[in-house]
Amino acid sequence: MRPVEPITNEEIFELEELLKLEEIDILKDGLTEFNDRTSPNYIFLYDAIESQKWGFDKKGNPNLLSGHTGCILEGSSRSTKTWAGIFIIIYLCTIKHPEGVTINIYRETYNEFKTTLYDDFKRILDMFGLDNPFHRAKEISSFRIGRSTIHFLGDGKFGGGCDYAFFNEVMFIDYEVFKQVKMRCRYFWWMDFNPCYTDHWVFDKVMPRSDVNYLRTTFRCNPFISPNEFNEILGYEPWLPGSYVVGEDDCYYKGEPITEKNQPPPHPVNVEQGTASEFDWKVYGLGLRAGLEGAIFKNIIWIDKFPDIAHIYANDFGFTADSNALGKYAENEKNVYVELLAYHPIETPEELGNELLANNIGEDELIACDSSDKYTGENKGTVEMVKGLWELGWMNAFKVPKTKSVMFWLLSLRKKKLHVVKNKNWKFVKLEREKYRWKEINGIQINQPIDQHNHFFDMARYGHMAWSERELEVDWS
Repeated sequence: MRPVEPITNEEIFELEELLKLEEIDILKDGLTEFNDRTSPNYIFLYDAIESQKWGFDKKGNPNLLSGHTGCILEGSSRSTKTWAGIFIIIYLCTIKHPEGVTINIYRETYNEFKTTLYDDFKRILDMFGLDNPFHRAKEISSFRIGRSTIHFLGDGKFGGGCDYAFFNEVMFIDYEVFKQVKMRCRYFWWMDFNPCYTDHWVFDKVMPRSDVNYLRTTFRCNPFISPNEFNEILGYEPWLPGSYVVGEDDCYYKGEPITEKNQPPPHPVNVEQGTASEFDWKVYGLGLRAGLEGAIFKNIIWIDKFPDIAHIYANDFGFTADSNALGKYAENEKNVYVELLAYHPIETPEELGNELLANNIGEDELIACDSSDKYTGENKGTVEMVKGLWELGWMNAFKVPKTKSVMFWLLSLRKKKLHVVKNKNWKFVKLEREKYRWKEINGIQINQPIDQHNHFFDMARYGHMAWSERELEVDWS
């Protein structure tokens, strides 16, 4: 038997190159030929783009005859939303449009690209054997794939017209940015997000559109997720697997939504190891929408009508950019009732007086107001709101005394059941409930509120302060 000749270094290198080219060919084929390892998010985007058919309506105007103008990808962490978006960009640049297109990618700020999409593009461009500027430069605002140009845009910049637009983590992008970009997008747009909010312009202004398609996925849909990432997310599960049911928008135990009092058995390992987190499991594990962890007022009981009981009014002043929150307020030993009547900037006593009249608030009504009532405007000079209300006839408007801390009154208010009337302004209350949060230091919550997104809750706090001090001539019983 002839001895086997050893493989030379050159032959090993050639073999490695052939195997790499074979992997690239398989990846490229996978852009148009799907199997059980293809990301559902990628198939969803591909089908949406390929199903588009444009024509003309009866008046001769261009019209979408079939398909969708855009897509929404909602899902848990590591569910391939972003990777699917980058793979579809590779497809658009190398297969569908070899002549070249312009693709704009948007995030809340430009700096966020450096910690997210920079690394994703760096890895994926290498996988496809494409020119990779992310190995050569620390700052990249745009780059090319073939004849196509991809732009990174953040900090509220719209950019110029584009053929395709990708809104990455859209929960943190302003609606005005989306609106302006969509008007300038020639072919197709898509967006992705982790469901960290329950109230957002995406849900109200984009999802209901008939020309927009929607898909929700979880980390279990990701064929490329590493064992470490998979098990890290599983570590968030706070309840015993199989003991509860995952619905379309919530988790259920014994047929009822899971609450503080209706809890499934705890996860025996995750709870003991300290990794269990209801918020993280719902958002990053199950892809469900959950209010932000750390919200000060999580539980609100929505009611259809303000009860027929003695009440006063409360007001948190808001000038120019801040909203003035005016509300109807009542309280007893265990319950608080609030109805938000107005929520927009009000700069003068006259404007506030008109709002009081519009809500049938007579001059004899008690109105508990923020003690910080002075406002200096460019054209109006210094205005004292409470004094101005007196001059207009509302002599029972008064400033609440701030003899105790904000923290004292927040904790006092949280001891009672908060009932809020679900009227035309209730969306502002929902938004504040999600965004009014405790401060964090190194990831640890402290008993100090962030002084933002709190106009409604400040107004309610003033009503509570007035009730608690019992200096008012009101029969609250």
